[in-house]
Amino acid sequence: MNILIVDDEADMQLLFEKRFRREIRSGELLFSFANSGETALEYLHEHSAQAVLILSDINMPGMSGLELLRHIRAQPIVPAPVVVMITAYGDPQSYQQAMDYGANDFLTKPIDFAQLKDKLNQFNPL
Repeated sequence: MNILIVDDEADMQLLFEKRFRREIRSGELLFSFANSGETALEYLHEHSAQAVLILSDINMPGMSGLELLRHIRAQPIVPAPVVVMITAYGDPQSYQQAMDYGANDFLTKPIDFAQLKDKLNQFNPL
């Protein structure tokens, strides 16, 4: 499964590569990383069919994750990627806004990687 991680925190790439080391080595998961919504849109424009699942932070400078989500859902990407929003703010308003914009799921930071692995298996049983 190809996963695009969108987060402005520089340590997220290292964290995901460490937590999913075994799945990356086996080829079960392939991660790409974007540090902004704008960079994520560029990646999707060039690799639209490759991103099966997108994990996006909500609070980022420039284009927020919610704005990115609206752009993703407005583009006719086939197949449509699964989009999971990630935020440090677990408030009901952020959750509802993400769902209204077409998010498939919502996680709060700090990320519970066991829970995330379960969700990844739901979206793409291995």
